[in-house]
Amino acid sequence: MATQHNARLRLVGGTDAASKKPRREPAPSSELDDAQLVSLAREGHLTAFETLYRRHASFALNVAVRIQGNAVDVEDVVHDAYLRAHQRLTELREPALFRPWLGSIVVRLVRSRMRRRRLLAALGMASVEPVDLDAIAATDASPEVRAQLAQIYALLRTIPSDERIAWTLRYIERHRLEVVAELVGCSLATVKRRISRAQAFLTAHFVPPFAEEST
Repeated sequence: MATQHNARLRLVGGTDAASKKPRREPAPSSELDDAQLVSLAREGHLTAFETLYRRHASFALNVAVRIQGNAVDVEDVVHDAYLRAHQRLTELREPALFRPWLGSIVVRLVRSRMRRRRLLAALGMASVEPVDLDAIAATDASPEVRAQLAQIYALLRTIPSDERIAWTLRYIERHRLEVVAELVGCSLATVKRRISRAQAFLTAHFVPPFAEEST
């Protein structure tokens, strides 16, 4: 991504395990895997959770930015996602899957935010947030690619949020279908249908940029 976002983690409260007084042990190494860090965090070691934060914050920010099409409030979204993850850490059945579990929390928060913004815009109580190409496009993206992205995101805003999110995770973030299904919290068949509907709409309405210039 062209824009780098730096967020700081501020934990308030936490899981029942995290509320206990932690044992005095060395800070977890960055070489520990996610399952080990989750185990330590459940025992109350904040440094373990901070390591998880540093390891996966960029991933979470990218997901939020690419789905929204801009970087508005993404740091707040990601911070809220980490707070929820910290508070619900005991609910994570497979500690090794912390990253996709965190991603699913980010997706839910962004979905709620998008729906709220769409409703407020429809009621005339909020303006439509512009697409931020500097946030979503690669720094070396050509003018044609940037024009394509601008049009795609404009079209995505007109379709249901669930379809928009599934398509973005598949074709903008380049996640495998199984990962997309996990992130959005639905079956593989359902996510395929959502992506298919979004793709059909984009195919029907997308106009290649600079088409007139090339004829």
